[in-house]
Amino acid sequence: MSYDLENRLVVGVSSRALFDLSCENQIFETDGVEAYCRYQVEHEDEILKPGPGFPLIRALLNLNELPGKEGCVEVIIMSRNSPDTSLRVFNAIKHYGLNITRAVLASGASLAPYLEAFRTDLFLSAYEDDVQSAIDSNIAAGIICSDGIHTYDYEHQIKQIRIAFDGDAVLFSDESEQIFKEHGLEAFEENERKNAENPLKAGPFAKFLKTLSELQKDFEAEEAPIRTALVTSRCAPAHERVIRTLRAWNVRIDEAFFLGGVQKKDILKAFGAHIFFDDQPLHTKNASEVVPAARVPYKNKKLDSS
Repeated sequence: MSYDLENRLVVGVSSRALFDLSCENQIFETDGVEAYCRYQVEHEDEILKPGPGFPLIRALLNLNELPGKEGCVEVIIMSRNSPDTSLRVFNAIKHYGLNITRAVLASGASLAPYLEAFRTDLFLSAYEDDVQSAIDSNIAAGIICSDGIHTYDYEHQIKQIRIAFDGDAVLFSDESEQIFKEHGLEAFEENERKNAENPLKAGPFAKFLKTLSELQKDFEAEEAPIRTALVTSRCAPAHERVIRTLRAWNVRIDEAFFLGGVQKKDILKAFGAHIFFDDQPLHTKNASEVVPAARVPYKNKKLDSS
């Protein structure tokens, strides 16, 4: 009997997002693929340390232990590693007790075709080309931020997953953001005021938010295993269109922060985000000092036929 991925939250994660492979990646960048492969095989019995995506992935897998939610989340390793160099990753998965049994090992080939084949809802990777391809295929994806310096509390068992999103170019399309970039704040605010009752178009993470919202509906707000937040640089009067858009989508956002230029880092730390998605490198770089963060690239307009 085949294993059905429908009606599950399918998360693809690269080995570099799940584990700390900063040293190994440096070998790859400096000495090439053969040296990297040799190092991985020689050290395959050495357990990898958790990477920036580890706490979130472990917490998502724990949702499968909730009554009535068995099998609701499927996590798949999606890596450019070859099968021969993958044993170290599987050894680490076993060591940490992660219930991950499926993998795509592409030996350097693009992962994009397999993301669609596995009905992926979210893809986390450190490799920008794969994330860009996912975004271009309308799959929520983020380039996980890791500088090898900042660490997070991996020992803490997450009881409630906290996911934070930027607004424009993440939950929503980047049309309004382009007006701001091309014509300035005054034109942006005037456009949002005029279109306050016209819902924003969906961005790359809209479908993912809706999937999370469906999971939340089975729980009371204070008991939900997932809590979401909108953390946006928008402020009044540009707030109304956002609220009306979420209402039109019939999705739940538990907390919203309209910051109007206030730094996002401290807000994200106070919220306790286990992942933050933003399209601006400045915001994800600052946020990654206190919480795991992932950058969402713009969709390739040349491939967008809509």
